[in-house]
Amino acid sequence: MRDDATFVGIEVDDAVAGDVELGRKLQEACPVDIYAAAESGVEIVHENVDECILCGLCIDASPPGTVQVHKLYSGEVLGAPS
Repeated sequence: MRDDATFVGIEVDDAVAGDVELGRKLQEACPVDIYAAAESGVEIVHENVDECILCGLCIDASPPGTVQVHKLYSGEVLGAPS
């Protein structure tokens, strides 16, 4: 699943998008409330996506390569698999 705003795009790999526990971890880790824990797993709060401060806490809280932050203005991707 991917959600693009004006400056930033947030991508959560479909393989973990249904993980409720990951949804809780991301909700707790994100200082600007981009993620919400839902019964269906990870939910991206669209209206908050452009509030991303590029801190990387969501990337640190998730399995490697499963959450990516796309800087739409530069093409750089944070959390991309190595």
